[in-house]
Amino acid sequence: MEKPQTHPIRVDAGLWRNTMLPEGYIEAWLRPDGTPVQAGDPVAAIRIEDALHDLPAPAQGFLHVMEKVNAVVEPGTVIGEIRSQPG
Repeated sequence: MEKPQTHPIRVDAGLWRNTMLPEGYIEAWLRPDGTPVQAGDPVAAIRIEDALHDLPAPAQGFLHVMEKVNAVVEPGTVIGEIRSQPG
């Protein structure tokens, strides 16, 4: 049996290039936990100062939410993952 693949959803450090604050927060998950997604689909919205950034799914699969709405995030934080199989 093949081991399911996972792809982390990581908050890109590049989102902070025009800001002074060291952190942001998850404003919303744009898809429910467990939902099938395609690579590039927006799955989460991250707020940094006045800017809102959509994070895309890094791969096709099933969304697994690991951090709650309003969780504080820093550059490189893994907030969820895309799994090749549901569950």
